Amino acid sequence: MLAVHFGAGNIGRGFIGNLLYHSGYETCFIDVNSEIVDLLNERKEYRVVLADPTQQEIVIKNVRAINSKTNPEQVIEAIAKADLLTTAIGPTILPLVSGLIAAGLRRRIETSEKPLTIIACENMIGGTSLLKEKVYDKLNEEEKALFDQRFGFPDAAVDRIVPNQANEDKLMVKVEPFYEWVVEETKLTGEKPDIKGITFVPELVPYIERKLFTVNTGHALAAYFGYYYDIETINQAMDQSEIRELVEGALTESGEFLVKKYGFDQETHTNYIKKIIKRFSNPYISDEVTRVGRSPIRKLGPNDRLVSPARQYSDLIGKEPVHLEKGIAAALLYDFTGDEEAVQIQKTIHEQGIEAAVQEYTKIDPTMPLFKGILEQYHQLKK
Repeated sequence: MLAVHFGAGNIGRGFIGNLLYHSGYETCFIDVNSEIVDLLNERKEYRVVLADPTQQEIVIKNVRAINSKTNPEQVIEAIAKADLLTTAIGPTILPLVSGLIAAGLRRRIETSEKPLTIIACENMIGGTSLLKEKVYDKLNEEEKALFDQRFGFPDAAVDRIVPNQANEDKLMVKVEPFYEWVVEETKLTGEKPDIKGITFVPELVPYIERKLFTVNTGHALAAYFGYYYDIETINQAMDQSEIRELVEGALTESGEFLVKKYGFDQETHTNYIKKIIKRFSNPYISDEVTRVGRSPIRKLGPNDRLVSPARQYSDLIGKEPVHLEKGIAAALLYDFTGDEEAVQIQKTIHEQGIEAAVQEYTKIDPTMPLFKGILEQYHQLKK
C-alpha cells in the first residue's frame, strides 16, 4: 500500500509517517526541503525517539520522498497510484499545494477507478474541508461531480507534541508518547483506511473542539503566562504553581462548557485535562514559550483557542471565565520582538489603546461583560 504524505517535517515524520509505517504502508513524502528529501531517498529510513524515561527508539522504514518544487510531475504520478493521501504542512500551505493535488487526482481519474481518501492532519478546525475547497476551485463542474464520486475528504483532529528541535541526525525526530488521530467516518469514500491509531467517529466537531480548547488552549496559556513570568520553556512554566493553577483554572472553565455542549462524561473529561497538564510538564520535552506562543494574532482570533472558549463559556454557563480572560490579557501583553504579530499587537495598543486592540483582534462586542473582564485582567497584569 502506498501513502502519499505532503510534509516531511517533524510532525509528518514523527507522527503521521510513524503510524503509516506501522500500518503497513510505503510512505512517499512530498516536500520542498531538498536536504530532507535527499536524505530520505538515500537512507530509506529514519529514527523516532520517545520523549520519556525509556527514550525508546523506533526505526521507520519503507520511505522515500519527492521534491514537489523540482519534480511536480513525479508527485502527480504518485497521487495517481496512491492508496491514501495525507498532509501535515500547516494551514497556510494547504492552498499552495491544492493545484498539485488537483492535478494528481485528475491523472488518477484518467488511469484508475479506485477511490481515494484525502486527510489533512493540520492543527485547525476543518483542515480537510479547506483543502477540498481549494482543490475544487481548480475544477470545472463535470470534474467536481466525478471527484465527489471517487474521492473522500474527511476532516480530522490530530494531537501529538513534537517540540522544536535541532538534531545532529537531520531525520531523527523526538516525540511525546501520547498521540490522538480522530477522523470523520461519514466523509469517507470507498473502504475505511486500515491505519493503526486512527479513531473513526460519526461527528468530528466535538473532538476537534475538545482538543483545540483543552490542548491548544492550555499550551498557549502556558506560553503566555510563562513569558509574562520570564520563564523560557513550557515544562519550566508548568513547574511554577501559580502558572499551573492558572492553566488548570482555564481548562476547568473550557471543560465546563464542553461537557455541557457535547455531553462528555465529566469524570472522563477531568481525567483528560489531568493528562494534558502532565504532558505539558514532561521534562523530556523542552519547548520554548516563544515558539508555542508565536502568532498571537491568530491565537487571539474570535474562533481560536483563547477567545472562542471564553465566549462559549460566557454564553453557555452564564458566568465570567476569569482564568481565560486572564490568559487573553497575557496574550495581549506578549511583546516578544522576534514575533511580527506580537510587535503588531503592541503597535496597535500603543497607537490606538488597549480597548481598540481587544476589539480588533478578538472581535468581542465592547458591550459584553467578557470585553470588560479582559480589560480588567489586562490592567491587573500590566501593574
